[in-house]
Amino acid sequence: MNRQRSAILGIGLVLSLLAVGCRRPEADPSAEAPPEVKVQREEHQGLFAVDHPERFPLAKAIAHATTPELNVTGTVNPDISRNVPVISLASGRVIEIRARLGDSVTKGQLLLKVLSSDISAAYSDYQQAVADETLARKQLGRSKMLYENGAIALKDLEVVEATEAKAEVTVKTATQHLRVLGVDPDHPSPVVEIFAPVSGVITDQQVTNASGVQALGSSNPFTISDLNEVWIICDVFENDLRDVRLGERAGIRLNSYPDRLFAGTISNIGPILDPNIRTAKVRIQVRNPGLMRPGMFVTATFYGPREESRAAVPATAILHLHDRDWVYAPVEGKQFRRLEVVAGDMLAGGMQEVTSGISPGQPVVANALEFQNSVQQQ
Repeated sequence: MNRQRSAILGIGLVLSLLAVGCRRPEADPSAEAPPEVKVQREEHQGLFAVDHPERFPLAKAIAHATTPELNVTGTVNPDISRNVPVISLASGRVIEIRARLGDSVTKGQLLLKVLSSDISAAYSDYQQAVADETLARKQLGRSKMLYENGAIALKDLEVVEATEAKAEVTVKTATQHLRVLGVDPDHPSPVVEIFAPVSGVITDQQVTNASGVQALGSSNPFTISDLNEVWIICDVFENDLRDVRLGERAGIRLNSYPDRLFAGTISNIGPILDPNIRTAKVRIQVRNPGLMRPGMFVTATFYGPREESRAAVPATAILHLHDRDWVYAPVEGKQFRRLEVVAGDMLAGGMQEVTSGISPGQPVVANALEFQNSVQQQ
């Protein structure tokens, strides 16, 4: 009995030890919680406090009346209505060229010579017409004499008269054909001379020596342009078309002559937008003072319909920092706030236009760079 009791006690002790070893420790709530976040407040980057604000003089933004402007780029182009093609009425081979691309020519100036077989055919028709007309005239003379003597009837005389009249018409037609081709009927030549129909500048050339020319072909030997008036073709974005109106004036500055301003008139606004870059073609008619050449780059300025009032401050009050423009405006106490603005054109008296960011009457630090250097040293 004592042995059984000892065995039972031993088994119970072992089970108790196992239960204690398998029990999980109780969790500590404070240990499982995330660490407390410490928030540190930073001063607003746009506010600057100074000890002696009286060291920085202030300037009030003044009102400046201006007209809204839109600047776009464009190119000089010939006025299509002033382009005159030089055509050849005879087919043949070019044997001499008297003008080149870019030359200034006058009306009636010889441009090129063409050796043409059309002249031979036209002169042959002329000679045949002259021979037929001579024969018809002789037959008419004999017929009149026979009719007076009663040898022929009136109707036969009328037939001869009609034949002679037709022969005269044929001669006139053949003569006119030769003159249109540029040939003198009394001094025929297989060479056709082509002259300039108008004065201007040769802006296109499609022939060279020994090249062929087709009468009234698809390509003309030359194109002469009157450059006294030219077109400025500009690309205007879709969002800016509201500032462009037909008939209004526009300013033109050539990249080659940026100090000179030319006046033009908006003559056309393209009805179709470029689907790739979302722009419309705007055409400006400009009187050419002799400096504008086709292909030149220009800057066109479109002016708004009415004036606007904008702020203007001393140019020193604007600080260009990080590709942006800033001014410093005083606030309560000894603090100044840095405001982002959009600077405009330079004005007389060392002033500069501000298109947005501040309004007329608002005070700003007169020397922004000096203020910025003082703040950085603190």
